[in-house]
Amino acid sequence: MSNILEIKGLKVMFGKSIAIHDVTLDIPEGGIVTLIGSNGAGKSTTLNAALGIVPITEGTVTFAGEDITHISTTEKVRRGLVLAPEGRHLFPYLSVYKNLILGASQRKDKEGIQADLEFVYGLFPILKERLKQKAGTLSGGQQQMVAIARGIMANPKLLCLDEPSLGLAPAVIEDIGEKIRELNKARGTSVLLVEQNVHLAFETASYCYTLQVGELVAQGTIEEIRNNDIVRKAYFG
Repeated sequence: MSNILEIKGLKVMFGKSIAIHDVTLDIPEGGIVTLIGSNGAGKSTTLNAALGIVPITEGTVTFAGEDITHISTTEKVRRGLVLAPEGRHLFPYLSVYKNLILGASQRKDKEGIQADLEFVYGLFPILKERLKQKAGTLSGGQQQMVAIARGIMANPKLLCLDEPSLGLAPAVIEDIGEKIRELNKARGTSVLLVEQNVHLAFETASYCYTLQVGELVAQGTIEEIRNNDIVRKAYFG
């Protein structure tokens, strides 16, 4: 199986501080991979560097076989590398529909956009009921659904999800995990799930990377990571 995304030897510095050091990730095409770590481990920085939101000090990012290390974030999104950011970052005073359409702002294929809207309505039926409602008035779980749906509207080859469980009730988190798997199965969309919530990560992904203080400390299948001493001590006491 070929990789949709390859991050090699990634290093990110903020001033004189090293935020990420020598991080290497491979995301297989059509797979779901998770990147776990505690708050401040460097998970979001890794994502933001890959997307070009923060500058890369060293290393390369290859997407769909092409080096995209130094191209713009907008161009990366256009090519299909899409981020649903931590904290959702919706436009709270715009309707659900307008938030979804903004996800497709780089696209010109009207028929494809309409087809993706219908797919999103099928995946998240509650959003179809709330299309005219201001996004800021939705519950936290519904706002997260809008954030994921907006990402889908960009027509991603790889959808990166940054802490989708943040601030949500356990039942809602479980539902979000199901929707991620459903998206992957229905469309073959590759997913990189960045999470502190290891239960969601392990239930959703098939392969896991673990970050501690900006460095990879473990990687493997979910079963291997469950039995890894470093991970067990960090998350399961």
